[in-house]
Amino acid sequence: MVNLRTRIGDLILKNPIMPASGTFSEELADVIDIGQLGAHVTKTITEEKREGNPTPRICEVNGSILNSIGIPSKGVEHFIKHTIPFYNQYDVPLVTSISAHTSDDFARLCNKVTVPGVAAIEVNISCPNIDDDGKAFAMRPSATKTVVQKVRSSSDLPLWVKLSPNTGETVEVALVAEDAGADALVVSNTMLAMSIDITSRKPRLGNLMGGLSGPSLKPIALRMAYQCAKSVRIPVIGCGGISTVYDVIEYLIAGVKAVQIGTATFVHPSTMINILSDLEDYLREQNIRNLNDIIGTVQDANTIDAVVFMETAP
Repeated sequence: MVNLRTRIGDLILKNPIMPASGTFSEELADVIDIGQLGAHVTKTITEEKREGNPTPRICEVNGSILNSIGIPSKGVEHFIKHTIPFYNQYDVPLVTSISAHTSDDFARLCNKVTVPGVAAIEVNISCPNIDDDGKAFAMRPSATKTVVQKVRSSSDLPLWVKLSPNTGETVEVALVAEDAGADALVVSNTMLAMSIDITSRKPRLGNLMGGLSGPSLKPIALRMAYQCAKSVRIPVIGCGGISTVYDVIEYLIAGVKAVQIGTATFVHPSTMINILSDLEDYLREQNIRNLNDIIGTVQDANTIDAVVFMETAP
């Protein structure tokens, strides 16, 4: 028997597999047994109703997806009245993903979703910060500190802070988020990217640019997850480009405690369930009885020497 349980702060998950926000909804329950998952992560909600960005919102790029959905939302009241009761049918922790334009808006929304039935709140700070000229909160340590401190003071639920790959200060942002009160980090959201139709010479997305997800993002997100896991004491949840069990294993070896799967679900709705089964098979074949025995086992002792060699080689 393989023990797949993992701990994310005070939450104990029966396994490390969960959806990435924006790629999971109630309709998926008609296709797979979502009760098998380690956690349920809702589509990101906002306090107010939102229509989302202009179409087209999605295009395919080199086997990956470029999206500019714009976080359409039915608002927090609809979420509390309809979404939470649906997921509470399952014996699976419900993680509510939230987004807002300012740190004060984040704090207010965080307080509103601190209700029975919600096990944790995922704070999507990869969205534009109106108070900082539209730059994403997670781009800068200072903005990250402000928003995380405010949401921390507004709720006693576990806070998972979702970071952005669009920063050059990955570790600094991670450390500040931890210090400001995050209970876990989700690494990472999509990367800002663009695609142009060479026939019409127009951007392929209605909002010009969007977020890149899927296999193309994995090496970047994996690097970030490794850096964060090495730098912080709180758990890191890996997210980005996961489509097979081998991707999951890479993230676990890099040091994450759980993973979120997104784009692959659009390709094959049963991906999460298949990967969960494959993960158990892999660990059994490797005679690994406990998931924790593989987490953070990357052999990186010679990393510094290798980098020095490459920099000094003729």
